[in-house]
Amino acid sequence: MQITLEALRAIVGPAHVLTGDDVHSRRVDWMTGAPCQAGAIVRPADTEQVAAVMRACHEVQQPVVTHGGLTGLVHGAEASPNELVISLERMTAIEEIDQVGGTLTVQAGAPLQRVQEAAKEVGLQFPLDLGARGSCTIGGNIATNAGGVRVIRYGMMRQQVLGLEAVMADGRVVSSLNRMLKNNAGFDLKQLFIGSEGTLGIVTRAVLRLQPPTPSEQTALVACPSFEALTGLLSHMGKALGGSLGAFEVMWQNHYRLLTETLDRHTPPIATEHPFYVIIESLGSDAERNATQFSEALESALENELIVDAVIAQSTTQRDGLWAIREDIEGLVKGMAPVLTFDVSLPIADMQRYTDALEAQLTQRWPEARLVVFGHLGDGNLHISVSVGSAEVEVRREVEAMVYQPLAALGGSVSAEHGIGLEKRPWLSTCRSSAEIALMQSLKQALDPLNLLNPGKVL
Repeated sequence: MQITLEALRAIVGPAHVLTGDDVHSRRVDWMTGAPCQAGAIVRPADTEQVAAVMRACHEVQQPVVTHGGLTGLVHGAEASPNELVISLERMTAIEEIDQVGGTLTVQAGAPLQRVQEAAKEVGLQFPLDLGARGSCTIGGNIATNAGGVRVIRYGMMRQQVLGLEAVMADGRVVSSLNRMLKNNAGFDLKQLFIGSEGTLGIVTRAVLRLQPPTPSEQTALVACPSFEALTGLLSHMGKALGGSLGAFEVMWQNHYRLLTETLDRHTPPIATEHPFYVIIESLGSDAERNATQFSEALESALENELIVDAVIAQSTTQRDGLWAIREDIEGLVKGMAPVLTFDVSLPIADMQRYTDALEAQLTQRWPEARLVVFGHLGDGNLHISVSVGSAEVEVRREVEAMVYQPLAALGGSVSAEHGIGLEKRPWLSTCRSSAEIALMQSLKQALDPLNLLNPGKVL
């Protein structure tokens, strides 16, 4: 590394500069367990220390990689021996909650679940939710523009951020901690950093938008007889629930059957013989009214043959049991190992044709290939897991071509919510035009001309 350990220790203290085994014992990818290869890890306590570290790095042209909760899936946190990791693990403070304005100011290293709990304690909610809630951090959620299971109701992370503070490549601090819903005074600078994967600046603090609580949560698992019925159900429930639809999570039969019947990790609440399964959630404030509305909507769906079976959760335990099937990523990975995972988006109407064609192509090439699909149907987002008996680089590249190449003609994206990182960088041009990529490169050159921030990622 170009920067000296003494320079880093002078900024954050000796206890917060890690080297050697303290670095290599850390993992940068929870799926593969790959060890961190960075030259060192520095753990600043606040924005000022992050800025001081970046000023020192800028002086000697030291490249850096920012670490949050390390729950990413596209190798965006990988660092080489000549790179310095800036870990925000000490920056977890929830600084302020404005109950009247409905905002929460927080350091970027705070876990998502901690923010959710803090909002709940004051009678509000932070609506972003995903399976890695206990580990993923607010800074990582912002850097990747995280989605999750409630996008259909509340939108992506971008919609939850009112303001933020970021440290630039040269150590300058851009503090744009706006707390207002309306602020059209010049450029909305926070948008530069949301979804930029740490390549344009290091987000250190944020002002998040809180929402009124939804004490009534109605949850059901239903089975659909066809893809046409599935899409019809999405439209039906959206209209019948009058805006209270909070989640519409679909599982292809191959996903549901694997985690219940094949691996026996969960007791199947509904028989595994149906082609599609959906977890539907309604969020409201009046439990009795919402329960009636929810059950009537499902009864109507059954009468119209949009669903063929259903179970409504009668307790929090039952609700958690339904969601556990959908969120059992650990079981999915173990059950399909070695597994290749993908996160794509495409028009809902094209999903079944796309997955059917992909499965046919995979099994033609590898007769024992397995394909498992689940995702956020209302958002046009599918999570695809493929097992062909190998995860070697050459095999992965071949599978990637099968998964990604058809998306261009469909107007889809190679990344719905996980980002680009290193893994999807060769495929960025599949869903972004040359003009768009050129503009991204211009922004990178303007904000980080020495290419110090997460170099080699995205572009």
